[in-house]
Amino acid sequence: MDREKMLSYILDSYPYPIVFVDCEHIIRYMNKRAEYHYYQERGYRDLIGKSLFNCHQNPKSEEMIKSCVEKLKNHANEVFLMVNGRNERIYIVPVRDDLGDLIGYFERFEMNLQK
Repeated sequence: MDREKMLSYILDSYPYPIVFVDCEHIIRYMNKRAEYHYYQERGYRDLIGKSLFNCHQNPKSEEMIKSCVEKLKNHANEVFLMVNGRNERIYIVPVRDDLGDLIGYFERFEMNLQK
C-alpha cells in the first residue's frame, strides 16, 4: 500500500471532520467525515480548491480564523476557537514542514466535557 493511500485511510477513520487548509486559506483536503458534514449536512459542494471563507462567510469568523493563523505563524502549537452547537470544542492545529514553517492548518474537534 502506498503512503498516500495509507494516510487517507488513517484520516478517514477519525470520527471528526478534518479539513486541511493551506496558508492562503484554500481547502486542500477533507476526510470522509468532513465531506459528509459539509456536503450532506450543510449542503456545500466541491470545496476542495476553494477558499475556507466560502463556508465561513461571517466577517467575525473570518477575522477570528485569520487571527488564529497569525498566532500559528508565530509558532503557537494550537489555538482554541470555540465550542460549537454540537458541544464540540474546536481548535486550529498547525501543520509545519521539516524546517518548522507553517504550510497550513486544520480544525481539530473533541467532545466538550467541561460544564
